[in-house]
Amino acid sequence: MLEGLGNLGALMKQALQMKQRLAEVQAELERQTHQATSGGGLVTATVTGRGDLIDIKISPQAVRSGDTEMLEELIKSAVGAAETKAKDAAKQAFARLTGGLSVPGLEGLLGS
Repeated sequence: MLEGLGNLGALMKQALQMKQRLAEVQAELERQTHQATSGGGLVTATVTGRGDLIDIKISPQAVRSGDTEMLEELIKSAVGAAETKAKDAAKQAFARLTGGLSVPGLEGLLGS
């Protein structure tokens, strides 16, 4: 009856190692930044590895046009592209962490 406890101990050890690696990956994502532009460089957005917007640059040329709707679209496009880059990087980090295995609920912990 107690024969399976050895396997349980090994499983617990693996779970602790996974938890430590998860914390390392989360810290790595926090340090990363991802940048994307739109409108041929008129708007540049920068997000963290978790997808949080931390900077936006708007070229004076974009403001001079007076077309606020176009500027709004350029901003949304640049931010969306930067967020996509952050999500892709988080998915890659997740795949490295799990060796490509699907672990339900774990991906959300990486900020993707």
